[in-house]
Amino acid sequence: MDKNTIIGFIMIALILVGFSVMNTPSEEELARQQRYNDSIALVEKTKQQQIQQLEQQKSSIQTDSLSNTTDSLSLKDAFGAFDVAVKGENKTIVLENELVKLYISTLGGRIVSAELKNYKTHDAKPLILFNEKESQLGFTISTNNNRVVNTSALYFSPVSAISKDKNGNQTLTMRLNTSAGAYLDFVYTLPANDYMVGLSLKANAMNSVVPAGVRALDMQWASKIRQQEKGYTFEARYSQIHYKFVGDDVEKMSESSEDTQEPKTKVKWISYSGQFFSTIFIADDAFTSTKLKSVPEAEGSGYLKSYEGEMAVSFDPSGKTPTNLHMFFGPNQYKVLSAYDDELEGDNELSLNRIIPLGWGIFGWVNRFAIIPMFNFFSTFISNFGIIILLMTLVIKLVLFPLTFKSYMSSAKMRVLKPEIDEINARIPAEKMAERQKATMELYGKVGVSPMSGCLPTLLQMPILFAMFSFFPAAIELRQESFLWADDLSSYDAIVSWSTNIPLISTYFGNHISLFTLLMTAVSILYTKLNMANTPTTDQMGGAMMKWMMYLMPVVFMFMFNSYASGLSYYYFIATLISISQTYLMRAFVDDKKIHAELNAKRNSKKPVKKSGFMERLEKMQREQEKRLKERK
Repeated sequence: MDKNTIIGFIMIALILVGFSVMNTPSEEELARQQRYNDSIALVEKTKQQQIQQLEQQKSSIQTDSLSNTTDSLSLKDAFGAFDVAVKGENKTIVLENELVKLYISTLGGRIVSAELKNYKTHDAKPLILFNEKESQLGFTISTNNNRVVNTSALYFSPVSAISKDKNGNQTLTMRLNTSAGAYLDFVYTLPANDYMVGLSLKANAMNSVVPAGVRALDMQWASKIRQQEKGYTFEARYSQIHYKFVGDDVEKMSESSEDTQEPKTKVKWISYSGQFFSTIFIADDAFTSTKLKSVPEAEGSGYLKSYEGEMAVSFDPSGKTPTNLHMFFGPNQYKVLSAYDDELEGDNELSLNRIIPLGWGIFGWVNRFAIIPMFNFFSTFISNFGIIILLMTLVIKLVLFPLTFKSYMSSAKMRVLKPEIDEINARIPAEKMAERQKATMELYGKVGVSPMSGCLPTLLQMPILFAMFSFFPAAIELRQESFLWADDLSSYDAIVSWSTNIPLISTYFGNHISLFTLLMTAVSILYTKLNMANTPTTDQMGGAMMKWMMYLMPVVFMFMFNSYASGLSYYYFIATLISISQTYLMRAFVDDKKIHAELNAKRNSKKPVKKSGFMERLEKMQREQEKRLKERK
């Protein structure tokens, strides 16, 4: 064994040791996991004890009395002062207002189901975010006899009937009793017309049943996200976990693959989001020691994702300071979520509207400050969303028309110069590419034309193009709104469907054909043909390849948009039709002969033509290239 081999083995050993050390869980993580495991084990143990108790009831009275005494001692040992909450009757209490209907169970004292009363699923069923089997919420509590219990396995009792104040706000208190006289209240507050529910954890003398020094509770929150729309792939693409750091930005987890994240700092809120509806947990203080996991569910299962969360919340066992939380059960609607920041400023803002995927950077700004206000304005007096999209398209095309006209004029100038460019290409062979480019740039310089002048207006229009691409799939206002043959502008408008799986086609195109997507593709090809006829191309510019790519792009977009929101395809269809109309209109009013005369006037004028920055940089690059060629020779 040579020296290099020995060094190699040593390096491998060091890497393995380092990896092992880095991935060893901390004492806090081990303790938290152990408490959680102990809680689950105790729940199972209690169930077995209850089964044994039923069997023992068949014996004699004396034996039954002895058995009950033994069982009580066992529960006391396993659950401490919470032994009186191990048994009970699982009942459901309904708390509702005009918007939501919440079902609260005595087992765990938690919300086991949430229904949004003003919405339906794609097949007209009540829209329920989750039920008892699809969700879990519990707080882990340590007892003063070194046991761990979880509130999800204990029975609560309603203190009284639901109370209602003069403003219509409802309050329900669920109490977790102990044999020591101490108790823990879950106080739910539901406003009269709101999706936000208050949850306050109020302790009473709990410091007598928990160990000294307890200042936090570990919290477990899990939920499956139901498929509410008819298109699984599209809906799953817009479903993910979001969370916001205290006084900082909003982060999101992967929407396409399994993902686990452990934020290292305090978290203000966590959102379990579908495409159009979310459940959001908000801490008045903060969540700490947070660990989140997102797992995609298989198509056909009825679910999109499975979300899991473990976090810690502050807790005062003495009861002097309650633990205040809020839960949002509602739509991902921009104006609804933004309203929760109306009375907040700076770092205190919740920014719940950030769960809506409006695009990053400038695309998001365009949506927030231009598209959404215009959409809301038209929505105030027009109920047909197809008409609203048409009006929005007209406004956008009108605003962008100066840029469109400038781009067309640039193409027109290049078009009238094409005969002279062809003459240059015929005079100078392709082998002398640098000389050919120099002659072409000199021609552009003499007449004051920049080949990039038509690209800049197009680039300036891109933010709106991409902003609309983000806006339509995220606009819940379009959900289940019909227009023409499309019964839901937020989903695809299939005119032909099939159930047989076709390799590649079903994967990338889907098992349907959307009419608006076909129309969008057809007018896009027509517009491409019109543009190619107006834009001069040469072999020098790779004209044949560029034409092929330009005609291919609408076909690629057809595959992409076939499962997207029909409102988006409809917008691009209308926008392209307007662009075609504008092109024909400009061709009717713009005289190529007049443009050519103006260019010749500039060329013959003694007044120097002002060069654009791009032309100056391009000429500089050519001079440097010529210099290097001379140096090589």
